[in-house]
Amino acid sequence: MKLEEVKIVAKEMGINPGWMRKSELIRAIQRLEGNDACFGIADPRACGQSSCLWREDCLKKPR
Repeated sequence: MKLEEVKIVAKEMGINPGWMRKSELIRAIQRLEGNDACFGIADPRACGQSSCLWREDCLKKPR
């Protein structure tokens, strides 16, 4: 998902994206959803969040 698309999701959830980077913004959304704010941080091979909206992007993110 592109940054502009993430910003739309954030705004719909009441988050002001301001100058946040994509990964910061996704983690803010994850926290608001009550999930672990783990985008781009946790080992994707150990991720148990198979229905996470951000999973595909997270798995592509270089570590």
